Amino acid sequence: MIFTDTHTHLYAKDYDGDREEMIQRAIDAGVERMYIPGIGTDTIGPALALNKRFPKHCFPMIGLHPCDVKADYLSRLKVIESYLENKEFTFCAVGEVGLDFYHDVSFEQEQRKAFLGQMDLALNHKLPLVLHVRKAFAETMEMIRVFKQESGDRGGELRGIFHCFSGTVEEAMQVLDLGGFLLGIGGVLTFKNSGLQQVVEQVGLEHLVLETDAPWLAPVPYRGKRNESGYIPLIARRLSEIKGCSLEEVAEQTTSNSNRIFGTPVN
Repeated sequence: MIFTDTHTHLYAKDYDGDREEMIQRAIDAGVERMYIPGIGTDTIGPALALNKRFPKHCFPMIGLHPCDVKADYLSRLKVIESYLENKEFTFCAVGEVGLDFYHDVSFEQEQRKAFLGQMDLALNHKLPLVLHVRKAFAETMEMIRVFKQESGDRGGELRGIFHCFSGTVEEAMQVLDLGGFLLGIGGVLTFKNSGLQQVVEQVGLEHLVLETDAPWLAPVPYRGKRNESGYIPLIARRLSEIKGCSLEEVAEQTTSNSNRIFGTPVN
């Protein structure tokens, strides 16, 4: 039984004291595949180093997080593009990228331009997108729809994951209507009275992937503590309870779904 964590910040300083032990705990728990989002140029090296240390288990993405988009975003996108064009390196996705209007909208236009540029990078390099969306769902959907339409036949190749999905059932259906996009389901599903339960009740298992967003958003019974990729089975078990299926079925289907987005790792 193979579990997959589609979103885990393994390079975070929270793990500086026990990073390798934490990763091994995840592997021992059956979480054999861990996908590491890029949030800026400073996370590229650490993500690649983890891939080198755990080549069968840790897979790096590359991207500029919307909260890291500032006036210098163009130069940072150039760095990301240069890594993508360098055949020495392999990345599994462009992410995490998108729009975040929760804390600060002073760089809203730059966020939009950076997102547009990174959608283009994803298509050019035949990679999926891993999307960060906060207080900007309608704006994100509109940008994706317009981009797909203006990209012609190529637009149909755009695919990815709405990371840490926390929207409504209606918003979930809008995502699925895009075609090629899945919903990332994390520890929030285990929280008491989580609205995410209504979403997964209505959405087929074939449209879902599991994630921790570690070191944040730890599932019950670790809520409020440091999250780890090894907690994926706790999220999977809650999902199996809601869907009325076995834990094995959740593991198999969500891992298959992640393979559909990222490609099957060559071990």
